[in-house]
Amino acid sequence: MSLYLGLPQWSHPSWPGQLLGLGAKPAEHLAHYATVFNSVEGNTTFYALPTPDTVQRWADAVPDHFRFNFKFPQTISHQSDLVSADKQVSDFIRLLAPLHDKLGLLTLQLPARFGPEGLARLAAFIDRLPRAFRYALEVRHPEFFAKGEAERALNRLLMEQGVNRVMLDSRPLFSVQATTPALVDAQGKKPRLPVHLLATANAPMVRFIGLPDPAANHPFLPSWLPHWRQWLSEGKDLYLYIHTADNAQAPELARQITRLLEQEMAPWPGENDRARQGVLRF
Repeated sequence: MSLYLGLPQWSHPSWPGQLLGLGAKPAEHLAHYATVFNSVEGNTTFYALPTPDTVQRWADAVPDHFRFNFKFPQTISHQSDLVSADKQVSDFIRLLAPLHDKLGLLTLQLPARFGPEGLARLAAFIDRLPRAFRYALEVRHPEFFAKGEAERALNRLLMEQGVNRVMLDSRPLFSVQATTPALVDAQGKKPRLPVHLLATANAPMVRFIGLPDPAANHPFLPSWLPHWRQWLSEGKDLYLYIHTADNAQAPELARQITRLLEQEMAPWPGENDRARQGVLRF
């Protein structure tokens, strides 16, 4: 069992001098991030594929125990409708070859329009995926959250195939009125769906979308803690990704969650730098 804790990105303008070292160059951000967190959501691959040189740099920047969680490109998940996508899948996985030993999950995020009528296509797509990797699936169609036959059929498929259904919790984000540009933007982009709570395979993945003030998220955490502890005690690998509205405060929220799980988070490079300069007192 392992807890893989991370954020949706490894770089943010607010993080140098805090999570990241003072004066850290962009090329150093991933290495600094990986001294604190042992996983990251690789949303970048959803929008555009990296070059082979970039993939190699990512592999060289992190320790062996680090795990990337990359999304399948939108050309596969959104544009192909999972039809005739074998070559695109093969090309994508081949591109990630330097990272194969550091891949935690490969995540397929389907659009909200992908509903129960697509389950046969999804089953055929999953059946053709290489078995050397672990996968996660995020769905957004309302019928997959309605506790009816469509959701039961989806869950059966994922359990039979050993695919992890992504659990998204956006309750904190939508618990307040959007009064800042960051909240307006986040509420406009993130889905508002019921919380689904089921580990369909051995690597449950949770995306927690919090408010910018870390303390404001605390009422939403107690219901999660027993499940996280249970999955870890059952020997599952838990992939837990912490977001906030613009992610500036995501590292601090993750640190607070670590404490709730009674685990230690490594010191932050930026805080260490500031302490050495006498700016921050421990």
